[in-house]
Amino acid sequence: MGLVAAIRGWIARVPGPAPRPRSPAPSLLPHDEPMMRRALALAQQAAAIGEVPIGAVVYETATGRILGEGYNRREIDRDPAAHAELIAIRAAAATLADWRLNACTLVVTLEPCIMCAGLIVNARVGRLIYGAKDPKAGATDSLFQLTRDGRLNHRVVPIAGVLEAECSAALKTFFRELRRKG
Repeated sequence: MGLVAAIRGWIARVPGPAPRPRSPAPSLLPHDEPMMRRALALAQQAAAIGEVPIGAVVYETATGRILGEGYNRREIDRDPAAHAELIAIRAAAATLADWRLNACTLVVTLEPCIMCAGLIVNARVGRLIYGAKDPKAGATDSLFQLTRDGRLNHRVVPIAGVLEAECSAALKTFFRELRRKG
């Protein structure tokens, strides 16, 4: 017993590893809010054709030049992968003629799902901004933190809640109307 107590006492006095310095929280840049407003306009286009109102924009972070944009098209295209983020990322990659979007920001009105979070990692998106959280399927903050998982080859810390009230209202209004119509 004496030896075990001595070892425990020694272990308690041995300093652990120094805490890792935390990166500063990402902050908004001048183009971010106007781009979210553009994503909201795209979400309204989706709602007008009966799609869930989610819009996405990919732009060059430094200049604000839009490289790709999209809105949900799952119903109209009969394609389970036709999410706003996928459409916008594909368009941006085509514009740049490169699949690496390190110098780009993706703005989307709803927290990305697992599929889209995986795409964000694979496309090496430099920054991610979203409006409303998705407690049922969100894969960047709510259910999973896929875009910042240290086991993956690329990480991006999302900035959440940009124009959250407007993004959330668009979704709530859409689903309220859908239920009302039966």
